[in-house]
Amino acid sequence: MATLKTILIILEVLLIFNLLIAVHELGHFLAAKWRGLKIDRFAIWFGKPIWKKRIKGVEYALGWIPAGGYVALPQMATMEAIEGKSESSDEPLPPISAMDKIIVAFAGPLFSFLLAVAFAFLVWGAGKPEYATQDSTTIGWVDPKGPAWQAGLRPGDRILEVDGHRVTQFFPPARDSVTWRIITSEGTNIPIKYLRDGEVHMAYPVPYRRETKWYERKALRQILVMPAYPSIIAQIASNSPAEIAGLRTNDEIVAINGQRIFNPEAVEQIQAADDPQPVTLTIRRGSEQFERTLVAERPIQPPDAKPSFGILSWWIDSEEKLMHPTPLDQIKDSAGQILATLDTILSRKSDVGVQQLGGAIMIMRAYKHFIESENGWRRVLWFSVVLNVNLALLNLLPFPVLDGGHITLAIVEAIRRRPVSARLLQYLQTACAMALIGFMLFIAFYDTGDWWRSARRDNDRQPIVFAPKS
Repeated sequence: MATLKTILIILEVLLIFNLLIAVHELGHFLAAKWRGLKIDRFAIWFGKPIWKKRIKGVEYALGWIPAGGYVALPQMATMEAIEGKSESSDEPLPPISAMDKIIVAFAGPLFSFLLAVAFAFLVWGAGKPEYATQDSTTIGWVDPKGPAWQAGLRPGDRILEVDGHRVTQFFPPARDSVTWRIITSEGTNIPIKYLRDGEVHMAYPVPYRRETKWYERKALRQILVMPAYPSIIAQIASNSPAEIAGLRTNDEIVAINGQRIFNPEAVEQIQAADDPQPVTLTIRRGSEQFERTLVAERPIQPPDAKPSFGILSWWIDSEEKLMHPTPLDQIKDSAGQILATLDTILSRKSDVGVQQLGGAIMIMRAYKHFIESENGWRRVLWFSVVLNVNLALLNLLPFPVLDGGHITLAIVEAIRRRPVSARLLQYLQTACAMALIGFMLFIAFYDTGDWWRSARRDNDRQPIVFAPKS
């Protein structure tokens, strides 16, 4: 059953991914039909076709490299480096106007945008799942050895501004999130305005970046804090100190040794001490509140396990709410995210580079994660809005091979009143096509590595076993 479920998820991901590509290319195809252009091929994905069929003079194909698609139009600027040599490559064809080229090139991003709008209306009706604490900027845990702690930040502080920008939630993709503003900050110190006991304070932590290997994406800035959410127990190991003490699933730990906690990491840290000491936990169970004293114990398996109370997992913000953002708000947010990302990447002072971008593999991985999660179909709809807006805007960049490049060349042609030299255009298109292929492989290298390392960590995770108690 597990194998069948995996196969079905992969098929669902491929279906969604192909839908996005097909609709974009359909825009080019229909516009080319409307303007009377010669159409050689309608292809989903690049590379040598693993399937193809000719219908009414047009070859429909599926390539083996899952990274996009194209409509081969020999009267436009050809891209043989990506599309291969077509049947019309050596065949004289009547020229087309610059306006025809602009219309056909613009139709792809337009169709992606229209698909984003269609998905946005579905999200508006069905709802977008958000965690109950998503709008909180309260700090739940601070690494005692990290920059935030050294700058004076503590659990329970509510962050108001980061680097001069107001923040309303903790995590991206929103630009007004704590994490995004930390990542995109550029100074040696990050000014952070926060609220503690009704008083506003300032902290200036020096951001930390973990060391990475040559085959890993470079780490981004962080100050080693986590958001606040309830420490609700999801699973307890048999024969563990937690089970012996009478703790149960859905119990909430609200304090340790009388001190309130704001994140389960506080429990994880205190139980992993090399010299375990008795710890008094304050437990909330329904309307009842009581205390239990535990001593962390080293499990018998795995052999290298640290001392533990035996709490195997936590309910990570289990309460969800359905938001119904308007289509306009969704489009504005999605466009704002990609424009802000591009602005950050192009900034010379920013630590964020093109290496941090994701490609086809990351997109498929994200869709797989959403499909497997609760309310996954709603998350798939929301992500499809974001992705189609990104696809539309990125394709409008004035880079040869992209739709924006075709539009730019057509505008140049209209101004000069004659086409760009065919030889120059071929060299330009080939060089840019090779650069684009190289970039996609560059991003795919990191996407694949991230996925493989994540899967390996999951597979290497061993069950925690405590010694039986008499």
